[in-house]
Amino acid sequence: MKSKELASMGAGELNEKLQELYSTLMKDKAQSATGTPSKNTLSIRNNKKTIARILTILNQRKEETPEKK
Repeated sequence: MKSKELASMGAGELNEKLQELYSTLMKDKAQSATGTPSKNTLSIRNNKKTIARILTILNQRKEETPEKK
């Protein structure tokens, strides 16, 4: 997914997408470790990049909100 698409999503949607990507990444890594050829060879790399994008957006939003004392 592109950063603009992810930025337009809410925090709940991003967390759901993050969990989905983590599970997909785990499945792809398991297939790679067992030697089973993957349908999409770039899926591991793309999933990692999308996870990083989501975490970056969530951290930026966390920094923007003022802390309560």
